[in-house]
Amino acid sequence: MQISGSTVLLTGATGGIGHAIARALAPRGAKLILTGRRGEVLEPLAAETGGRAIAVDLSDRAQLHTLLAESGDIDILVANAALPASGTLDSFSVEEIDRALEVNLRAPIVIAHELAPAMARRGHGQLVFISSLAGKATQPRASIYNASKFGLRGFAGSLRADLRQSGVGVSTVFPGFVSDAGMFADANVELPKGVGTSTPEEVADAVVTAIEKNRGEIDVAPLPMRLGSKFAGIAPELAATVSRRMGAEEIARDMQAGQGEKR
Repeated sequence: MQISGSTVLLTGATGGIGHAIARALAPRGAKLILTGRRGEVLEPLAAETGGRAIAVDLSDRAQLHTLLAESGDIDILVANAALPASGTLDSFSVEEIDRALEVNLRAPIVIAHELAPAMARRGHGQLVFISSLAGKATQPRASIYNASKFGLRGFAGSLRADLRQSGVGVSTVFPGFVSDAGMFADANVELPKGVGTSTPEEVADAVVTAIEKNRGEIDVAPLPMRLGSKFAGIAPELAATVSRRMGAEEIARDMQAGQGEKR
């Protein structure tokens, strides 16, 4: 898929990772439609990148419908929006569970449902979903977040198979811990020694690669974390034991404490 001249809908554009993605796509000639909840953050980014801002809350189905109606024809979707959902299941209200699943899973599915048929009729398009390594390996105190990110991976993988001959590509990007931006950085969690991070710009570079090369899945993390997620798919119980010994429980408690007010 060629980025130059393409209209790109980027959700979650108000966060640091969203900013990095917008700043990677704009110089490549993308016509950006930027969306997020905070219009006061979107507008300066739209001015900087020559894009258009549409402030919506994706947990509100009426506002999601408005976004789709106002966006027009889209060539590339980058579904980046997500809510923090750290914590044990009993720490969530039902309303908080619903909100996390609405934003993290239902909204990208519905947006793809609305955009993919027109892309297929035109014979080109790209759907990029930002998941997480938490969509490949479970973590303590993350049952809701894991559910949403595992679900997004399954949806995207199957959709890619369905659209294989249509000219529409489907890609999923799996960041690990991201420094200076995103949920981990916002929670101010200190990682144990040896647990590395990636930058928002590396996530943005992976999005560009996904679009231009139609890569099915791209992990964005230091090599040990990437290997760990693959190992978790083969031997989940053993991987969970190793993860606990490396401090996963402490990280999870800190994430819950740092994100509790942002559900």
